[in-house]
Amino acid sequence: ICMIAHVTARKMPTFHRHEEEKFFVNAEGRKESVPSIHDPPTRELSVVVPSYNEEDRLPLMMDEALDYLEKRQKQDPSFTYEVIVVDDGSKDQTTKVAMKYCKKYGSDKVRVLSLVKNRGKGGAVRMGVFSSRGKKILMADADGATKFADIEKVEEGLKNLQPWPNQMAISCGSRAHLEKDSIAKRSYFRTLLMYGFHFLVWFLCVKEIRDTQCGFKLLTREAALRTFSTLHIERWAFDVELLYIAQHLRIPIAEVAVNWTEIEGSKLVPFWSWLQMGRDLLFIRLRYMTGAWQLETRKCN
Repeated sequence: ICMIAHVTARKMPTFHRHEEEKFFVNAEGRKESVPSIHDPPTRELSVVVPSYNEEDRLPLMMDEALDYLEKRQKQDPSFTYEVIVVDDGSKDQTTKVAMKYCKKYGSDKVRVLSLVKNRGKGGAVRMGVFSSRGKKILMADADGATKFADIEKVEEGLKNLQPWPNQMAISCGSRAHLEKDSIAKRSYFRTLLMYGFHFLVWFLCVKEIRDTQCGFKLLTREAALRTFSTLHIERWAFDVELLYIAQHLRIPIAEVAVNWTEIEGSKLVPFWSWLQMGRDLLFIRLRYMTGAWQLETRKCN
């Protein structure tokens, strides 16, 4: 298994943007070049929203997020933000729905990146991160399962980690405190899969974080650059590799309890998705252990 993991590994995959992905369409319908995470930050906060076939669930999340962000900006004019919706090759009207918010709030606040083909959640988040302008970057799921106002909790978690070594720190939203209630609502089979996945995460990769999969994570710009520049996994298990990288780079990580509600329409297929994630967890450990993957930073334009 070690040999297979090592031989089949791509050492450091080059980050590639299709020509169409180098631009976003502004509120006036004109194309503009996307910025780079290597540029100096010009916003306090970037919110990256990976979206795949989310035309139905995205409006609820966007309404809640933008209502909060606008109120916060009115209270504190120095607070600036952007929301980046990354349409991960959707087959529905996700881009059209997101563009309505771009036209309403302006492309300086809401931007839509449409990917040519589906990359997976990790690939979509990475594309948004590399196109962000914020000093801090928040990952937020399109389903709105986490109350957006809980950003204040993860911000407090990030603040409590100061002083940040090399300006790097990560604060993770966590649903671990809700585990008992969620087990009561799940089938025995799904509960077994959940415990099996948690054990593999703990045994192979990340021991200090109880909930690696909550899609509500806040990173400093430097932490986002270092971790996502090294990231290989593009699908569901990318969170685990992200935190595995962070731990090995000695980036401080906080885990903060957030409110969370299960929303219908999940793209996670219980058995096959968990099987794929289990394989990815094994390969994360083996490929870093054998040196097939290394903690380097590559240039990402």
